[in-house]
Amino acid sequence: MQAIRIIGLGNHMRGDDAVGLLAARRLRERVGSRAQVIEAETAGVELLDMMNAADTVLLIDAVCSHRQVPGTIHRLDASAGPIAPGLFPRSTHAIGVGEALELARTLGVLPNKVIVYGIEADKMDIGRPLSPEVTHALHEVVELVLQEIESRVCTNSI
Repeated sequence: MQAIRIIGLGNHMRGDDAVGLLAARRLRERVGSRAQVIEAETAGVELLDMMNAADTVLLIDAVCSHRQVPGTIHRLDASAGPIAPGLFPRSTHAIGVGEALELARTLGVLPNKVIVYGIEADKMDIGRPLSPEVTHALHEVVELVLQEIESRVCTNSI
């Protein structure tokens, strides 16, 4: 089996920004040995180390496009090309996810397959819980990631 890594990004104290971390926690309980799961409250350039030696990476993070309603799920294939600049907030990750992925691409260390799930955030104030829309999207993203893993595991075992 090829190395599959799930990386949930966010800040557990900042409302909807915690969605990536919460997704990673839920996925850890359900993926077993099919994938490695990482929760990362600080990413930036460290994301390169987190992706190291993985063939497939599934990233989950809050996004702020200001063009979609809260809870909207974006599925972006970063292995096919750059993802939308400015979609991912920088404040808790030093540099954005998009910049970190492009750095990995430039350095030749981007994994073969990188899928990014971004969930449109609503409120990222300190001490807030997840908004209802983001909570609903969290459940959906967990199921989507499980489907991604299952399709990769089945494809690799043939």
